[in-house]
Amino acid sequence: MTKADIAEKIHTSTGLSQKDSAAMMESVFTIMKESLEAGETIKISGFGNFEIKQKNARRGRNPQTGEAITIAARKVLTFKPSNVLNTAINR
Repeated sequence: MTKADIAEKIHTSTGLSQKDSAAMMESVFTIMKESLEAGETIKISGFGNFEIKQKNARRGRNPQTGEAITIAARKVLTFKPSNVLNTAINR
């Protein structure tokens, strides 16, 4: 599913114009992106949680050369679906 598909579904289910539906969707995504960049957790009832987690630096290995390297510390985005979503998917 693409952004255009989501905007189309918003348009058909709400009756908003296509332009307004796309703008609303973009606004929601912008708010979510800014919240995650600020380190906030997003909890959507009945859907799930988006959370930023810190991964520490660690040792790794280059698979082509076998050379030991250090993988830098970084932040990763995780998503944990709610029980409601899990149940709906696994029916």
